[in-house]
Amino acid sequence: MNAPEVLFASQARGALPDVQSSADRRDIAIQKVGVRGVRYPVRLRGGADGEQPSIATFEMTVALPPEVKGTHMSRFIEVLEGHDTALDTESLDRLLDTMLHRLGAQAGAITLQATYFRRKTAPVSGVASLLDYGVRLHCEANGAQRLRQQTVEVPVTSLCPCSRDISEYGAHNQRSIIHIGAELRQAVDLDEQIAIAENAASCQLWGLLKRPDEKYVTEFAYDHPKFVEDLVRDVALALRADARVAAYSVSSENFESIHNHSAYAWLEGRNP
Repeated sequence: MNAPEVLFASQARGALPDVQSSADRRDIAIQKVGVRGVRYPVRLRGGADGEQPSIATFEMTVALPPEVKGTHMSRFIEVLEGHDTALDTESLDRLLDTMLHRLGAQAGAITLQATYFRRKTAPVSGVASLLDYGVRLHCEANGAQRLRQQTVEVPVTSLCPCSRDISEYGAHNQRSIIHIGAELRQAVDLDEQIAIAENAASCQLWGLLKRPDEKYVTEFAYDHPKFVEDLVRDVALALRADARVAAYSVSSENFESIHNHSAYAWLEGRNP
């Protein structure tokens, strides 16, 4: 019995046809098919409290064989509905296994992007406030091959070494955004990865500062000038020394205070 006859027989018995599972004769495989832009409440693993709530935007895809007409889009949402574990790359990898089993697929990927908050204490006054960071978790599988990536987006301060050295007083500084993408062999806490970027900067940021704190961060940045090239290289040095990291990419965009354009640097590397 061919596919149309199966559909008609199902309808005759009162069952709804499963059109997605019918045969496709065009002999063209699809590498990625699924859902994206799915906003869903999650808990992110990391920080002093162990986990925190956030709203994530998901992309969930599977590979579709050439002989199958379509995938079952509703099953991706069912996978999210059935998950109630705080997410890091390891638990996201397990969610990926669940998705592949539910969709009957051999290859697929899940990516989530979310906002992650850290409560930070100002360096002098001690006042506490939240600071937001961007987080991207990505896991993919193709048979036995696995890939787990964790990316953080970290706002920092950078102060220009040239400006400081050629000026009789002062130096121009600006807010910068450092992206660290790490391909992981084992889990790395989000706070650890964020700290790598903040430690490489001229100075880190806080959500709330009093006047003594402002004096401190201004002078600290002046004592730690960094070009955009310095930022990415110093981050790379820290990632090179971390055995949990298989490969990495690092970028920094400095939103220049004396130009109407940004300074930018990007590098990548792989650890043995």
